[in-house]
Amino acid sequence: MKGLSSHHLRRAGAVIRRYGVGFLAASALGFAPAAHGQSIPAQSQHPQAQSFEEFLNGPEGAILDSHRAQDPVPDNFRRKLFAVAPQSQGRIGVAALDLTTGQTVSIEGDEPFPMASTSKIAIAATFLAGVDAGKYSLFDRYPLMVPVASEPFSSKVAPVRAGQTMTAETLIERMITRSDNQATDALLAVVGGPQAVNAWARKAGLNRFRIDRDIATLVRDRWEFDLSRHVDVRDSTPPEEMVELIAGLHQGKWLSPASRGLLIGAMTRTVTGSSRIKAGLPSGVTFGHKTGTLNKTASDVGFVTMPDGRVVVMAIYVTGQSGPAARNAKIAEITRTIYNGFSVPPARHASNDNAVYASN
Repeated sequence: MKGLSSHHLRRAGAVIRRYGVGFLAASALGFAPAAHGQSIPAQSQHPQAQSFEEFLNGPEGAILDSHRAQDPVPDNFRRKLFAVAPQSQGRIGVAALDLTTGQTVSIEGDEPFPMASTSKIAIAATFLAGVDAGKYSLFDRYPLMVPVASEPFSSKVAPVRAGQTMTAETLIERMITRSDNQATDALLAVVGGPQAVNAWARKAGLNRFRIDRDIATLVRDRWEFDLSRHVDVRDSTPPEEMVELIAGLHQGKWLSPASRGLLIGAMTRTVTGSSRIKAGLPSGVTFGHKTGTLNKTASDVGFVTMPDGRVVVMAIYVTGQSGPAARNAKIAEITRTIYNGFSVPPARHASNDNAVYASN
């Protein structure tokens, strides 16, 4: 697939890691990438601020958009995206892909960010691939996995009990549209746990996407690290791989038309995160998305239909900032910049009645 599936972003990130220069967040905040499942704390030293031109022409500039020579986007688009995604108050990862032209833009697109509930897209896709293979049926019934109270880190896997049974189709609807954790863990158990989802992702060519824990454990142990100051590769993905995942699903690459339609359709009915991607789009725009929220992190990933019918896929991961409202507002601001940047002709700032603040 043209765009984020190429090796250029990976190569840029690998070279920078190898020679110890550090990625963009490291330059701004002193972060270092984690390895072997370990989290590495940020350093306190902040380097001198750079202008856009200094950054772009410096040793780390390739990370912003290493596809520039192949699939150019206007410099003013790149400049605006750089301006609205500063790394001064926490790491921000962005990737976007135009499915028609193959044009991409990214900031920290090849670095790991905590997925939180955005991983539920892959869990649903893994189950639906099993449906397509005849292993499961959408009418099979499974119990919700209800967390049982336990102390953080008291066990490798948080205890759960079986709850109300529901059809698989209902569980998928709940886990995508309402980010239902109990429904998610129900289907995660059916497919064989995190390792089964990772195996499906590897077959899809997503080599750095990883799920390490079920949702009950992830939520129970969520305060292990300050994710705005630590890079934890567990339960993480580079934004560019999340874009590859959504793009492949949208294009029908891995699922049958029926399964693809069920999952993409659920994303258009998502009710969480009304102050994130939705708030950054003009009224009436067709889009689908999935939110994620964890300690000091917020994310929103999905696809947007442009005025001329092109589809742009985006993944936005924000940590830190001054609090939940600021993280949500930052996602909306980045979304608006991406939408306007990919619009042809450039979009005017349309009135927006979607900016209703709500949790998650």
